[in-house]
Amino acid sequence: MASAPSATHGPAPATPNAAAAQPRAQPAADITAITSRDEFLLELGQTLGGQAAVRPVDSLEAALAGLAGGKRAQVLVIDARDVADLRAAVEAAHAAAPGAVVLVFAEGPAEKRLAAALKGSKVFAVLPLPIDPRKTQTVIAGAIADAAAGKAAARAVPARQPDAAVATLRAHPAPEKRARDLRPGGTFGRLALAAGAAAAVLAAGALWLFTQRHGALPTPAAPQPPLRAPAAGAGAAAVADAAIVHGKVDELLEKARLAMHERRFTEPGGDNALLYYRSAVAADAGNAEARDGLARVAAVLAGRFDDAMSGTRFEEAALTLANFKAAATEDARAGLFEQRLYAAEISRALAEGNLERAAGYLREAQQSTGIPAEQLARWRTDIGHRQAEATVQRLTGLIADRIRDGKLADADDSARVYLLQLEAAAPGGAATQRATHELISACLHKAREAALARNSAEEERWLNEARSLGIKTAELAAFQKDVASARQKAAQAEGERLLQLARERLRDGRLTDPAEDSAAGYLAQLQAGTPGTAGLTDAGHELAAKLLERARASILAGKSGDADIAQAKRWGANAPDLAAVQQLVASAAASAAAGDPAKLAASLKRLRGAPPDYPALALTQGISGSVTLDFTVDTRGDTRDIHVVEATPPKVFDQAAINAVRHWHYAPMLVNGVAVEVPVKARIRFELPKKQ
Repeated sequence: MASAPSATHGPAPATPNAAAAQPRAQPAADITAITSRDEFLLELGQTLGGQAAVRPVDSLEAALAGLAGGKRAQVLVIDARDVADLRAAVEAAHAAAPGAVVLVFAEGPAEKRLAAALKGSKVFAVLPLPIDPRKTQTVIAGAIADAAAGKAAARAVPARQPDAAVATLRAHPAPEKRARDLRPGGTFGRLALAAGAAAAVLAAGALWLFTQRHGALPTPAAPQPPLRAPAAGAGAAAVADAAIVHGKVDELLEKARLAMHERRFTEPGGDNALLYYRSAVAADAGNAEARDGLARVAAVLAGRFDDAMSGTRFEEAALTLANFKAAATEDARAGLFEQRLYAAEISRALAEGNLERAAGYLREAQQSTGIPAEQLARWRTDIGHRQAEATVQRLTGLIADRIRDGKLADADDSARVYLLQLEAAAPGGAATQRATHELISACLHKAREAALARNSAEEERWLNEARSLGIKTAELAAFQKDVASARQKAAQAEGERLLQLARERLRDGRLTDPAEDSAAGYLAQLQAGTPGTAGLTDAGHELAAKLLERARASILAGKSGDADIAQAKRWGANAPDLAAVQQLVASAAASAAAGDPAKLAASLKRLRGAPPDYPALALTQGISGSVTLDFTVDTRGDTRDIHVVEATPPKVFDQAAINAVRHWHYAPMLVNGVAVEVPVKARIRFELPKKQ
């Protein structure tokens, strides 16, 4: 199976002499994809970047019909997830279109299994899913080149027949050989060492250098009458054909002179001065004209290289450099040019923040013998520094994100974990110190919240986290001082709140009941929590006065006011007022023997008293019963302090009875000319209406 190294993405370069405004040439091949998955087509299209048109089909039959009728070179892409018998599909594709190149995409563990199963078939490569853009782009470029070569060999008849001596060319490399050369360390991976090597290796090396740097292959130049099948990949159309053609030296030199006159220095492929001069030198190593011609071509290429570098057209510069090495295999400037190109590419990659690409250029440069070790060391140091900076930036960002999300120290994905990594990457660095300070501050914030909530265990937990991070003694002291101040302010705010509630309950007459929501209840909380709250004493005196007033009314009604008198004493009742009520208690006790509350109750005259509403549920269910209530008729004749004494059945008619008594009104009861309160016990019956 063929495999390929990753290639860095980049814009597709133009050929050296092509104007920037020229439109892109038509794709060199059509790609038919057997798949039912839109996401696969989207990824494939993005990876191709315009190298070829993609025709999606959902069956092998539809794919074969397109392959057989295609005018351009054909590449068949098979999504293994949608084809049951891959080997049969591959054989059918090659039977229908022998020149088509087949690629298979498989996911996960299936990739290696299918690669083994398809071994010996005519599959060009098995590639992984999800798509690896760089690897896929390089492999597809090779597949397109192979398909184009097969198409040209099958259909093309040369527009002119070259001399027999010139037409003897080295055979196009087999797909398996090209696939091996695409691997790291293969022929294509050693461009820097290939100057002066065999012609086919040089052409392939130019393609490798270009695809490694820029990912996309250049668009081929307009078709020329070919002297041979295209070199390995579309990129060879932009690199001068560096292969050696065999022929008479005089004829080769004549062709070279004509190419020089027409300024066809390195292009078109198969018919340029560089090809002919190199072929002449190969035939006659001592031929002065051929060597001089190569020197003149090298001079032109040196100028082109300078121009491309000045215009930051690094893709063009890389191709020109490959041609320069072919023209001047022993020229010392090649190493300087290579160093200059690598320096520019690495600088651009660093400026763009693409550290992976910069590191890739460095790995390439290390394989060259023309770049000094000192320069390589400087690049290595610079890239390492940038990588360290990127690591620090990434970790500080993660720490900030986790602090924002409240993930401080609880899990593997926490600010504390990333801080430990940052300390290992940049111990003592400014970013590390800043991140440590921010995490300590976040821990102190958590501790402060726990302290205000009076959760001492949680407070201590976060303080321990801050201590483990190295909080300074001064910071810890400042925190404790801040917490004490915050607690004081919180207590003051709570005291003001309770005092306000107590005043509202005094205004509403809710003095002691219910215990949790009364003036006495809120003042008791205030006295227990913040006894020094301003206004507490005044509110207590107001409550005591109202309690004495209520005790006086109870005594006059013949009830006990002892509970209210006791509460009034607690809240600082005025001594004269307290003595007056106590005297009233003594008088009431003396007259109790002479008065009978039952008689007073029997003498009451009810002025308003509607019958109670019969509960609908009880009426529907046919339930009858009664409720006995105790209540007090005050000095105005209104009812209050209504309580259920007995109910039959319980909880059925209670509320209806209370609601009815609450609206009753009596004529005030006068004793010795003074209105008094009268305790009353009444029984209310609920009887079902009689059926007619």
